[in-house]
This record gives sequence, C-alpha cells and structure tokens, in this order.
Amino acid sequence: MSGLLALLDDVAGIAKVAAASVDDIVGQSAKAGAKAAGAVIDDAAVTPKYIHGFAPARELPIVGKIALGSIRNKLIILLPLALLLSSFAPWLITPLLMLGGSYLCFEGAEKVYHLFAPHKPHADGGSPTMDDPAHLEAQKVQGAVKTDFILSAEIMTIALSALPTGQSLWIEAAALAVVAVGITFIVYGGVAVIVKADDVGLWLSRVGRLSITRKLGHGIVAFMPWFLKGLLIVGTAAMIWVGGNIMLHGVAEMGYAGAYEWIHHIAQATATSVARAEGFVTWAVTAFFDGIFGLIYGLILIPIVVKILAPLFGALSGLFSRKNAPDTQ
Repeated sequence: MSGLLALLDDVAGIAKVAAASVDDIVGQSAKAGAKAAGAVIDDAAVTPKYIHGFAPARELPIVGKIALGSIRNKLIILLPLALLLSSFAPWLITPLLMLGGSYLCFEGAEKVYHLFAPHKPHADGGSPTMDDPAHLEAQKVQGAVKTDFILSAEIMTIALSALPTGQSLWIEAAALAVVAVGITFIVYGGVAVIVKADDVGLWLSRVGRLSITRKLGHGIVAFMPWFLKGLLIVGTAAMIWVGGNIMLHGVAEMGYAGAYEWIHHIAQATATSVARAEGFVTWAVTAFFDGIFGLIYGLILIPIVVKILAPLFGALSGLFSRKNAPDTQ
C-alpha cells in the first residue's frame, strides 16, 4: 500500500511539473507572439490581395491552402532551423533579426514612398494563365506561400529571441510550435472573415426580413473597403515600428547604444512629466521614435534594394534557371 501511495505521489509531482511547463509554454508563447505583432498584422493585411478576382466559392479554399502552406513553412522548415540556431549558433539570432528588421523597414517605407510617388503597374504580358483558373489559383497560392515564408521567418526569429535562455529544448520547441499554430490561426482566420464579410453583408442586404438587418448588410458592404485600407495602414505602420525597434536593439547589442538610450531617456522623461498612464506613454513615445528611425532607414534602403540588390538577384536567378533548363536539342 505504501508503494502505491509513493507511486501516486510521484505521479502527482510529475503532473505538477508538467502543468508548470504547460503554463511556461503558454506564457512564453503569448509574450513571443506579441513581439511579432508587426509582421503578423502585415501578413493579415497582405494576404487578401491574393484572393482578389476569384469566384466567391473559391475564396475560402484558397485561404485554406495558403494557411496550410504557412503551417508547413513554420513547423516543418522554420521551427527546426530555429532550434538548431538556438542550440548551435545563438550569436546568429541578432544578425538574422536585423536582416528581418531591414526587410520590414524596407517594405513599410516602400509602401509609404509609393503613396507619394505612385508607380505604374507592371505589364501583364498577356499571361496565358488567365485562361486557366486552376493554374492561376495555384500560382497565386504559391506566391502567397512564398511571401508568407519571409514573414513567418521573421515571426519565428522574433519569437525565438523573446524566449528565455537556458531552458530545455522541448519547452522551447513547444513554445515556438504554439506561436506558429496560434499566429497562423489568428492571421488566416482573420483573413477568412475579411474576404467573406462583404458576401455576408450582401446576403443580409438581400434576404434580411427586417429593415435594420438590410441596413446592416449595406453598412458591412460599404465599410469593408475602408476597413481594408485601414488594415493596410496599420500593417504598414506596424512594420516600420517593429523593424525600427529591431534595428535599434540590434545596434545597441553590437555596442552602439546611443540612439537606443536616447529614445529610452526621452520616453521615460515624457512619461514622468505626464504622470498618468506612464506605461502607455513610454510605449507610445518609444514606438513613435522607433517608427521614425525605421522609416528613415527604410527609405535609405529603397534605392539600394531597387537599383543594386534586385537586379543582382534577378541576374543570378536567370543564370541559375538557364543552367538548370532542360536541353531541348
């Protein structure tokens, strides 16, 4: 009997440890996911453009395919890479974060730049895929998954950097997995709601029995274009803010903390002078200056990327394609 009691006591102890581990995983996942807000919002803002132009019946299946590709990106490719990085090359985390931060600053600044200097859309060239809806859908999904991979890599790297050091590998893996699944569900669940909202509004406006129901439907249809524009603005601002924050943190860790400390000092002084909602004021002032820095840095990157890096990668890609093209002779 005493042996059974001892066994039950051991089981209870293991259960307590497991419960504490689950709490740690959930808490760490929430904090890590919150730090990736900029990339998450932009992911939700960018994805609806890949569904535009398809029949309503194909919208949700396309969102589902993109979400499945996103899960594969995060769990099968990026999560193992993140664990290898954490175990064998933790010194690479900051440079990779700064690379991702540069991407966020560039993307956000480019969107701001094109607001004031609109660019002409690229000529389609009479692509034959327009006559093949299935092929066009596959192309759109493939393009969306590729874009998602870049944003997912940034999300997973930010999440990895936010996790405490010195913990077991399985807790780290579980926390990253929770971040991956949770963020994918939030982003693509939100995208599904967004792309079908106008259909729901149109349905209510047509079949609603009450006047208020029909008015609600008309209101939803009228509101969605404004909502999508607002989401794009919020996503752009979040990209620039998060990217600037990542760059300032990275530069500070490399030993050049002047700008980071100056912003921290200004934020603290402003919050103290307000004497109300100090935490929010500190965050708002910090985010504002992070965003200013991110925008300036992103604008500097635009000519470098457009005039140098993009043509270079295009040339290398074309060379690689020619080398791997089948010989038809």
